Amino acid sequence: MTPGVDDILWSPSEEQVAAAGMTHFRQYVNRHEKLLLADYSELHHWSTTHADDFWRLLWTFCEVVGHGPGNLVVENFEQMPGARWFPETRLNYAENLLQGPDDAEAIVFRNERGHTSRLTYSQLRIKAAAFATALNADGVQAGDRVVGFLPNLPETIIAMLATASLGAVWSSCSPDFGVQGVLDRFSQIEPVVLVCADGYFYGGKVHGSLETVSLIQDRLKSLRRTVVVPYTQSGPDLTGGQISFTDYLNAGRGEEPKYQRLPFDHPLFIMFSSGTTGLPKCMVHSAGGTLLQHLKEHRLHCDLRPGDRFFYFTTCGWMMWNWLVSGLATGAALMLYDGHPLKQQNVLWDYARDERFTIFGTSAKYLDACHKAGMKPGSSYDLSSLRCILSTGSPLAPESFDYVYRDVKNDVQLSSISGGTDIISCFVLGNPVLPVRRGQLQCRALGMKVEVFDGQGQAVVGQKGELVCTASFVSMPTGFWNDPDGARYHKAYFNRFENIWCHGDFAELTPEGGMIIHGRSDTVLNPGGVRIGTAEIYRVVDQFEEVVESLVVGQDYQGDVRIVLFVTLREGLQLDQDLQDRLCQKIRSEETPRHVPAVIRQVPAVPRTISGKIVELAVRNILQGLPVENAQALANPESLSCFFDLADELS
Repeated sequence: MTPGVDDILWSPSEEQVAAAGMTHFRQYVNRHEKLLLADYSELHHWSTTHADDFWRLLWTFCEVVGHGPGNLVVENFEQMPGARWFPETRLNYAENLLQGPDDAEAIVFRNERGHTSRLTYSQLRIKAAAFATALNADGVQAGDRVVGFLPNLPETIIAMLATASLGAVWSSCSPDFGVQGVLDRFSQIEPVVLVCADGYFYGGKVHGSLETVSLIQDRLKSLRRTVVVPYTQSGPDLTGGQISFTDYLNAGRGEEPKYQRLPFDHPLFIMFSSGTTGLPKCMVHSAGGTLLQHLKEHRLHCDLRPGDRFFYFTTCGWMMWNWLVSGLATGAALMLYDGHPLKQQNVLWDYARDERFTIFGTSAKYLDACHKAGMKPGSSYDLSSLRCILSTGSPLAPESFDYVYRDVKNDVQLSSISGGTDIISCFVLGNPVLPVRRGQLQCRALGMKVEVFDGQGQAVVGQKGELVCTASFVSMPTGFWNDPDGARYHKAYFNRFENIWCHGDFAELTPEGGMIIHGRSDTVLNPGGVRIGTAEIYRVVDQFEEVVESLVVGQDYQGDVRIVLFVTLREGLQLDQDLQDRLCQKIRSEETPRHVPAVIRQVPAVPRTISGKIVELAVRNILQGLPVENAQALANPESLSCFFDLADELS
């Protein structure tokens, strides 16, 4: 059911609108272009129909450090892929992130054991410069790859900034990846330096990493050096080719920061797809495109300002880490957390209170878990500093909107955001000058010509279809690694509609200008020829207190498609007929009879990627008798065994 205009849960005050970065930018555009853009709708339309002017003015408004923007903003704009942005400019990503005042806090770190540490911008600059000097002494040059196998630590950011300052390319995995998962990613890009930790803390336990690191080292023949952060031990035993992070920093101390300014499209990050359908795709993101896109999203859409306290719960294997780190370019302080977010029930809300977060970023799953656990942070915490909550990873259910405004904070901007690793940014996100409507993402992003296409490739409003972007934008990947003719890149996004980015989301553009994400296109259910997004079922099922998590797939059955629902229940509970009947009844009443599953089964766990996303395709393949190509890419591959056991029964 599509939320309507009456479902407004929050609106900014006149004072908030006047103070917002989005308003200042609209006024800036009006002055420079002699326009009279009256509101966000007009600003967005202008930004997509005058893309060169938009991105040029964004550069100057955000005061990007570098040689630019130059006279030519974009070459071959009509080609997608093929456009080249800011060909006359030169910049350095790290230089732009390290402009904050010397004494201002840049990073606050806390882990699940309560350990807290802090770095000012001055200290961060000094450490990044020292690490860069050590990398340079190891022969690391522009274009070389440096990789991290690390928790979400300050040292991770230091290593990345040092890498970027040299024009080298950074890529990372979180330390819960297995050996093969790491090798599937890093072996493709042939790194010269590996930065890792001796282990990590999670769920009240210490997990060692050095045995895994040794196996990775042996297989990555391109490595010249392994740098080990002593995180769980004060002095871990190091083997050949390894040096402690502290000693590596000491080797480079005393050098002034140096930043190699390189072309706008010079590679900065290599991001990996989940790898659940084969080897992970290696998406190459440019320094300029990443910086300018993130500045737009942070300063305008999130209203991030100098001195803000910016938190996002993420690991280093998820693009939200890269997105969070770019927040330094606004002069904000990053709030890092490493560990289990719910092992101690209120640990993140404790952190938000103690450090006075202004922006709290998390996943839809976390907010749902807080709801089911009966947590009411608003009644037990001083969250007066908090003005924005961000959610991504999966669609945020309307009931989670209700939960936030009832039990967390009733005067907060709640922004569900959506984009992906593919673009290292957002197609749809929040806006401090627009209202929040229940169940909707607030708006399409500036400079992004986002539409929803029906099956005939026509743009539609108020109907479900494919989320597309019909014009080039700065944060498109420059390509895939080891894809010289661009064939894999083209196949991934441009096969469905020529010269149009097809993102793979099943979405709906609302009459109010917001958007609803109904799930992934490749998991859309099609019973009786009616297209149903999986999120439409999840949002109902997840309301049940008995259900911990769920997974729904479409199974080819007797010439049609039937919906099969799997549920994981709270400990000690069994799926009985009463619960099945209540599930079906609520799905029918809140959605349609077509949404009601034909089969419901209880399972001990559902498969997830390491970044926490449900993997419906693996289960669908099992039920169809098809192979699961890369189970090792899952965080819990053992979860598949019960689905193999059920496949014969459900055939």
